[in-house]
Amino acid sequence: MTIPKQLSNGKRKLTIVLERSDRLTKTVRWLVKEDDLILRVPSKMSIKQITDILEGIKDKVFAEPIPVKRSSDAELETLARTLNLRYFDGALQWNSIRWVNNMEKRLGSCTAGGPTDGDIRISTKLQPWPSYVLEYVVAHEICHRQYADHSAEFWSLVARYPQTERARGFVEGLAYAQGFSVD
Repeated sequence: MTIPKQLSNGKRKLTIVLERSDRLTKTVRWLVKEDDLILRVPSKMSIKQITDILEGIKDKVFAEPIPVKRSSDAELETLARTLNLRYFDGALQWNSIRWVNNMEKRLGSCTAGGPTDGDIRISTKLQPWPSYVLEYVVAHEICHRQYADHSAEFWSLVARYPQTERARGFVEGLAYAQGFSVD
């Protein structure tokens, strides 16, 4: 068995650039740069494991990024609807979603019950942050329409958004850097 030299989805071909690292022990890192897929793996990882990983990340590698414009509430609504259809089968419903500039510590909120039931607010602090973080926060808040708490079922639903752990790491790192507790 050999490691493939290219990864293709029928529309695009990427040359696989394999980098073995003594610093990595379990995790794999990958990056698409022009027409190369740079894959960093632990130095002791087997060819079969690498081949399995390539198969596992193929959809993510070739996924079209969700276009994100952060200038209006209407565009935020479009993002939420796109995420809902793509990752949650269109099953989640909310009343409204809008940007707000009065959140001190939260990144988003979703109301449950009362006259504001299903209103989602997203902090304008997220506007300069990477798109995958905004997408995660929106996915997190729309998932609260199914589970109002942070139960195991809630986190299982949120995890359908494939960049969940990466985004959570970004948020925790930023919170830590700003002196907030991340426990």
